[in-house]
Amino acid sequence: MNIVDFFRIYKNKLETRIQDVESAVVGGSVSDMEQYKAMIGEIQGLSYALDELRALLKNYEDEDD
Repeated sequence: MNIVDFFRIYKNKLETRIQDVESAVVGGSVSDMEQYKAMIGEIQGLSYALDELRALLKNYEDEDD
């Protein structure tokens, strides 16, 4: 597995985790405001990491073209 494939798989895992946490929040699995804040913070952090990873992969793909 090359590094680009590794990062694509990692990107997919981040997207899946964001979806899972979002589903938990929307689905009412949050027991209190503290847990809600923690889950929203996790989504924000994962989203930031995902945006950075997407930008890096896009730059790499643009260089290949």
